[in-house]
This record gives sequence, structure tokens and C-alpha cells, in this order.
Amino acid sequence: MLAVGLMSGTSLDGIDAVLCDISGSSLDTKIKQLAFITMDIPDDTKQKIKKCCANEADVATVCSLNFELGELFAKAVQQVCAMQNVNTKDLGFVASHGQTIYHIPRSNDKYVASTLQIGEGAVIAQRCHCMVINNFRVKDMAAKGEGAPLVPFSEYILYRNENQAIALQNIGGIGNVTLIPAASTIDDVFAFDTGPGNMMIDEAMQLLFNLKYDDNGSMAAKGKINPEMKKELISHPYITMQPPKTTGREMFGAFLVKDLLERYKDVAPEDIVATLTWFTAYSIAENYRLFILPYHDLKEVVLGGGGAHNETLRKMLQDELPNVKVLTQEDKGYSSDAKEAIAFVILGNETLHQQFSNVPKATGAKQKVILGNVIYPD
Repeated sequence: MLAVGLMSGTSLDGIDAVLCDISGSSLDTKIKQLAFITMDIPDDTKQKIKKCCANEADVATVCSLNFELGELFAKAVQQVCAMQNVNTKDLGFVASHGQTIYHIPRSNDKYVASTLQIGEGAVIAQRCHCMVINNFRVKDMAAKGEGAPLVPFSEYILYRNENQAIALQNIGGIGNVTLIPAASTIDDVFAFDTGPGNMMIDEAMQLLFNLKYDDNGSMAAKGKINPEMKKELISHPYITMQPPKTTGREMFGAFLVKDLLERYKDVAPEDIVATLTWFTAYSIAENYRLFILPYHDLKEVVLGGGGAHNETLRKMLQDELPNVKVLTQEDKGYSSDAKEAIAFVILGNETLHQQFSNVPKATGAKQKVILGNVIYPD
């Protein structure tokens, strides 16, 4: 069966669309990537998303942006299918994570635990004339989970190993890890967000150099780690918070970077980028030191997401974890960029088969649940 997975993450570096051939389900799943694209998000749309994430947008903006993104997601489906001359009517389904604009993983004095992903699925279904499965996080939160991370189920399907533990570290806007112990069942798998991924680095590059990201980590390689900023970043309370835990722009977004740049305005720009890059590596490694390495004999970590292409970040992470081999998805025969979009094809396939695809040990949910809302074509 042909299916498309869609992912637009916190880094806002584009809409990832992957066309796959998938068969079976659960442990019998077989999946093959046929085509992949990252479609740019228009700058004005990005600004609207950032305002929503910063809680600076009115309800009308959120309402309109939901349909605006639905149209963009539909175009991404059409473009990736055109690469293989596939008519979107022939797709078994489209699985869309949507664009997270706000995530409240735990209740507080002001808000109940909740999450909001937009990019109207009905628009995708109408434009592409196929079934759409979206809104994956909400059912897990209804089961008292944090609604994320959701990728661990797919990682278990693709990477489980009888002989050794493996860590899958995604570095998108946010960093998140999935730990699959040797010879494990799905109930042994756990995952959590480690902290910032590319988000703070990208924001600094935009503000300091008017560039979208640090290509290959070349700017960070020119700089030196600033000791005062380093000391401050190490003290961030999220890093030592006990899993399960999730985070996003509301904690590591533009407001934090702007504040740092204002207070460290006498620091060389390349030193700021170097320090933020180191902080991403440190936050990943420190979470491993606290929550993984004391309990598992970990020999390798496989990086995915845009951060896997940042050589300076990879080197810093390897320096932080000298006894763990740092690899990329490409080293394993997969794609760092397509990884999360493929994950949603797998999750959508489980929904289609009316089978659970959350990992309670990762999200904190009280039970396994079938994820996603299904929108049927006319």
C-alpha cells in the first residue's frame, strides 16, 4: 500500500513529505521509502507560527493558520507523489503530524495538560482525495500521557536488536531520545525529550547573521565556548528533570535566545553559536549520563534530524560521550531527514489496523491507545 507521511517540526525548516510502500503491521511491518522532499514554508507563514508558539497570536490567526497550513501540507503530498508519478487518489492514506503551535505536557495552576497541532486534515483529504490520519498526540494525552514523543514505536519496529541496546537521538528543533534495550519488548522501550536541538542555534544564526541555520556547524567551529554563558545554560532545570518529559518552543524558543543575546551582547557572535551548539550536545549527553548509562550498556547512538548534518555538533557530542559510538541514520542505511515523516507512516498504518502505537513508558500514558483521527475521502 502506498502512503505519505508528513512532518513539520519545531525547527520550521520545512514540511517533510515521504512517499512509502508499506505492508503488514506491528512487528510484521515492511516499509520502503520511494521519494522524499522538504518543501519550504513561506516566511510570512513561519512568522505566524512563531507568534502562535509564543502565545502572541489571537484566535482568528490560529483559526486561519490551521487552514493555510492544510493547503501547504496538501501541496507537499502532491509534490512528493508527482516524483513517482503517483496519483494521490491511489494513496492508502496520508499520515500528518501537523504543526505544533502549543504544548502543555503537564497541568499547572493556569492550564490543564493539553496540546495543539494544526494543519487542517480535511483540507488535505479534499485536495488529495484520499484518507487522512492526523492529530496523533491527543489520544495519548487523553490517556494521561504527555502526547510525546510518538516516534519510539516506529523506532522499535525498525531498530530492535536481540544483542545490544541502541539509542536513537533525533535532533530537530528539540532533541529527543529513544532507548531500545537489547532483546526488548515494546514495554521495555522508553523515550523523552533531552532539551534543545537546533532551535536555539537556528534562532541565534537568524538574529546574528541573518542565516537560517549553521551550515555543517561551520560558524560554531570558528567560535569558542563562553564560560559564563555555559555556566548559566548548564543550570537550566529541564536538563535534570526526571523522565517522562517533553518540551518545545515554550521553553527553549526565541524569547530565551533573545534574552541571552541581550545579556551577552559583548560576546563574539561565533562564540555564542559555539556555546549554544555545545549546550545541545551537553544536554543530550547529560541526560544519557543521568537516565540511560547507569542502567544500560550502550555502545552506540544513531542521530537523525537536521542536527545529524552538523559536524561540529556531532564532534561535541562524541567528546561528551567518549565510550559511545556516535553514528547517523545514513550509517544504518536510512535517511536522517526522512526519519520522522516515515515514523508517521508507520503510526498511521497502525491506526488503519486499529492497533495501538503509543509507548506508555515514553509518554507516561496510563494505557496503550490507538492514535490519530481518521478523515475519510468523499
